[in-house]
Amino acid sequence: MGGFSADKIFNDSHLDVMKELGSMGTAHAATALAKLINRKVTMPVPNVSWVEFSNVADFMGGPDSTVVGILVSVTGQIQGMMMFLMPLPAARSLTKAFLGAMGAPLPMEREEGSIEFDEMEHSVIEEAGNIMISSYLSSMAGLTNINFKPSVPFVAIDMAQAILSVPAIEFGKMADRVLFLESQIQVQAEEGKENVDCSGCFILVPNLHSFYRILRALGVE
Repeated sequence: MGGFSADKIFNDSHLDVMKELGSMGTAHAATALAKLINRKVTMPVPNVSWVEFSNVADFMGGPDSTVVGILVSVTGQIQGMMMFLMPLPAARSLTKAFLGAMGAPLPMEREEGSIEFDEMEHSVIEEAGNIMISSYLSSMAGLTNINFKPSVPFVAIDMAQAILSVPAIEFGKMADRVLFLESQIQVQAEEGKENVDCSGCFILVPNLHSFYRILRALGVE
């Protein structure tokens, strides 16, 4: 791979390229989500950084904090996985905002900290997470002209440390840092009410060869 290594991946020029991909991905995601619920969805350019994988849980409130994770595996010319993570309160806000916008019955109120989600809430989270991840991956495919296939999304609700153990096992074979995208998501509320904050983060975990392929396709050495 022309001397390409994990250490060479993590530099400013490569990060700038991934920021551009993140910007396009979130723009597409906001448009797709807005069409789904017929309300304005705002997703500013995400904060993008390389983060030590062992520190990712700290960005979600700590290893023991409860989070909702949507995981998609990627196969083909790009191999790896992508995950969208939301703190539990943000996931609750997301389901209420989407169900309200679609005129569906709102979920019942639950005790603080409850990880119970009914079938409709689960479907909303899966669909929203799938749209956001797919939008990012579609932007990558369009810019790189690389063919790859995302899997059916898998939704998990658990402590951050437990959810992150899945990509950690795979990523630990490759390097010690991960591409981390903090995304602010605002859903337009009904008139007279505050917009709904459904912010979360993306984690992109391609293997080294896939990173090399992405960057080469974008003209970055």
